[in-house]
Amino acid sequence: MHDELVDHLTRSTPLSRGEALRVVQDVLAYFDETTEEYVRRRHRELQAQGLVNATIFERIGADLKYRAVAPPELTLRQLRRIVYG
Repeated sequence: MHDELVDHLTRSTPLSRGEALRVVQDVLAYFDETTEEYVRRRHRELQAQGLVNATIFERIGADLKYRAVAPPELTLRQLRRIVYG
């Protein structure tokens, strides 16, 4: 899976084929999160840093624009509903 990318990484970095494959799999797994999973995970992480919800939801809303496949823009209310139901 993704042999061309793994080959590119082994040519352009000091990574072995096995290491390059693991990096590709890790990156794909990271971006495989659904929007809802991402929002919940980031909310927990930012809350653990002591941030308040107003700041957390603004930051998450801004960060979503930079995901590999950006979801539609979510309102603060939609973000809260993802976290709290």
